Order: sequence, then C-alpha cells, then structure tokens
Amino acid sequence: MSFTLSDEERQFVALFEDETEATVRDCIVDDEHDRAIFLIKTGEMGKAIGKNGEHVRRVEDQVGRDIKLVEDAPYPEDFVANALAPAAVYNVTISENDDLVAYAEVAQEDHGAAIGTQGKNIDAARLLARRHHDIDDIQLT
Repeated sequence: MSFTLSDEERQFVALFEDETEATVRDCIVDDEHDRAIFLIKTGEMGKAIGKNGEHVRRVEDQVGRDIKLVEDAPYPEDFVANALAPAAVYNVTISENDDLVAYAEVAQEDHGAAIGTQGKNIDAARLLARRHHDIDDIQLT
C-alpha cells in the first residue's frame, strides 16, 4: 500500500488543506478526465465540501479541474461504498480467492452513477481501493 504523490498532487493537497482545513489522505490527478480526486479523512467531508459546496468550487476555480471527494474509511467494505458515492451501495463483500475482489451491491438505478461517464467513477474507486486496501478489483452486483 505504498504510493508516491507527484509534485502536482502534493501542491493540490497543500492548496486543498489550506482552503478547507480538511485533512487530505491522498490525491490523484486524473488527466484523462481533467479532475483531481481527494481522499478526505474520516469525518471531515463537511469541512472539505463547505457550505453549499463553496470550498470545492473555490479549489476547482484555482486548479482549473473538477474535484471528486471520497471519504476515507478504516474498513475496506466501507471504503468501497464511499468510493462509489453518490451511488446507493447496499452491501460490499470482499472475496479472497486468487485476487482480492470487492463485490458491491448497488441499486440498479444507480449503476450509471457508480460507473460514471466513460467509467471514470468505477476507475477512481478501483485505483483508491488498490492503493489503500490492496483490493485488486471492484465488481458491481
């Protein structure tokens, strides 16, 4: 679970923490989708978002990218559910066969939200889950 932030990611973390006073656990600059993904310390999402989303909008304006926030969680099941938000995730089961796979039970009407345009939401969830919980894949059920 070791990873290194790029210089740009470290700069984004410093800016986000200065603007919001929320603690950032990880940052991924997603050039393919022109966004930055921030993993926020458990319990600090309200602080990260700000009143009516003002903190997110202010940071988006400064970095010139969309921002996606994911709340950290100590348990892999909760982490996967948070990473797939805003989709309604009813249950997450972790299977440890050859690979570590998280099976997320998502409401049928929320599969699109969980996957995202061009798969950007599920890709972000998979990357974060791999970096923080050694989960090899996330499958929607």
